[in-house]
Amino acid sequence: MEEKMAIEDIMSNKVINADMEDIFQRDISLQELYGKTVMITGATGMLASYLIYFIMWLNEKKQADIKIVALARNRQKCLERFGGYLERDYFELRLDDILQPLTIEGDIDYIIHTASLASPQYYGTVPVDVAAPNVIGTYNLLELARHKKTKGFLFFSSGDVYGKMPDGIGGFSEQEMGVMDPLDTHSCYGESKRMGETLCAAYTRQYNISTAIARIGHTYGPTMDIDNDPRVFSSFMKNICEGKDIVLRSDGTAKRPFCYIADAVAAYLLILLRGEAGNAYNVCNTGQFISMNELAETLINIRQDIELKIVHDIKNADNDFVENKDNVANCPVSTKLEKLGWECHFDVKSGFGRVYSFLKRET
Repeated sequence: MEEKMAIEDIMSNKVINADMEDIFQRDISLQELYGKTVMITGATGMLASYLIYFIMWLNEKKQADIKIVALARNRQKCLERFGGYLERDYFELRLDDILQPLTIEGDIDYIIHTASLASPQYYGTVPVDVAAPNVIGTYNLLELARHKKTKGFLFFSSGDVYGKMPDGIGGFSEQEMGVMDPLDTHSCYGESKRMGETLCAAYTRQYNISTAIARIGHTYGPTMDIDNDPRVFSSFMKNICEGKDIVLRSDGTAKRPFCYIADAVAAYLLILLRGEAGNAYNVCNTGQFISMNELAETLINIRQDIELKIVHDIKNADNDFVENKDNVANCPVSTKLEKLGWECHFDVKSGFGRVYSFLKRET
């Protein structure tokens, strides 16, 4: 892959700018953020960085005067993500360890906690590192929210909290919950997200902190790291960009709801600003609940210049990747979020088409 685009170019990139405009045009009450301070943890992650791009865009294009306090662990990654914008007056980069109590000067109006090792590649190798930010980190950030009297706290959770739902249940809401073995390798993520949610609800009840929870499903976007992210949709896109056949190491029948990042960012902001305190909201594009085979077929059709095919190679499946095999035919529904005014603008064809355009630097 060619060298990643410098951040000074990214704000004028055709795809990024179109996404920012799409989010802005939605009914989200964004003015509530104007002139406020927003702290975002895990700032270099795909989801968090897109949120930050949008706030940067609001400041640069709409004079929103929002102060960004970005928490991350690696300054170099921040430079790669945000470049010269790190020097803007509205941008404060901090390398705080959220596993330690946080001391930050000044007001913090909103906290968005995204910091987490979400990829299954870590579950079998560094499970403590996976669980700690979701539990200890969440506690420390909620304590900060309590002392700062923040207006809103958004916790990035996951559909993994549902565990294994009954076979054949189909769609399920936030009020339903399946079974999870706390000793299973995969549970370091799902169980710690459950505890993070419990802490959020507890702080709402005991301290009246306005917390809300986004249970995030499969989300993709232009800035996903196709070189290092082993998740299926990222691997597929890497093959498409390199002009290689898509190799499926399963039978391809498992289904997941795929949500484009512009739709997802709009959801996060809605939940932060309109969500009911102590409540969770599914963030998934239920209308794009498709199988891996269907996704692969959609992606190979993005490349009209060459002929690609789908290859099934189950015998060479990667045993180091801890795949979640629960709920392969069940899907969280987004009805509760839709009642806040959320709607999806992108299907997998248009969404992944935008990803491909960005990765190929079609400006």
